[in-house]
Amino acid sequence: MSSIPTSTASVPGRSPRALVDLGPVAQLRAGRLARRLPQLYVGLFLYGVSLAMMVRGALGLAPWDVLHSGFIRHVPMSLGQAVVLFSFVVLVLWIPLREMPGLGTISNALVVGVSADVTLAVLAQPDAVWARISLMVGGVVLCGAASALYIGAQLGRGPRDGLMTGLARRTGLSLRLVRTALEVGVVVIGLLLGGKLGIGTVAYALAIGPLTQLMLPWFTVGLARGPVGGDPAP
Repeated sequence: MSSIPTSTASVPGRSPRALVDLGPVAQLRAGRLARRLPQLYVGLFLYGVSLAMMVRGALGLAPWDVLHSGFIRHVPMSLGQAVVLFSFVVLVLWIPLREMPGLGTISNALVVGVSADVTLAVLAQPDAVWARISLMVGGVVLCGAASALYIGAQLGRGPRDGLMTGLARRTGLSLRLVRTALEVGVVVIGLLLGGKLGIGTVAYALAIGPLTQLMLPWFTVGLARGPVGGDPAP
């Protein structure tokens, strides 16, 4: 999902806990997999839970989920299945951008949607307004924590994050501008399809970047230092 903050990346080598941009093989060879793999999957599972919480709050969804919710109004598909489908559609768009998926990328495409469907199956929509607001706020905060967990595991960016960074690199535009254009675009398409927009969408847009950036240092797993895109130093 697209929630990577635009200012969290650090220059490799300056800190053992800095985010680094390693290739798919180097990500796995960078060590500490006993910590990084569980963290990745916990983060992705909680991301799906946060999506379901916002759905049950019924006060507006994250931008990409506005598109997903609109799409499933026209096809016999669950929300989680739509998340998985669009993740792989976005991965196809990586090909001309020459982005390389990692384990975390493929896992993101699969786990978030499944987790969302599982949570939706057991979480009912409350009638009380205060409970719906709590679900919305809790969903946004949990999404920030989940994003920090899976990004901090350093096993590959998510499909939508990779589309954003790939477009920014190819066009020379800023990450902020590319992200804004993508999310405005998917919201517009989602609304045309009948997707759900509300105060939760605004809250997500305003809070997810700062929340993820706040929590990311807590969960970033330090890797061996090495050149960007290459193998970590021994």
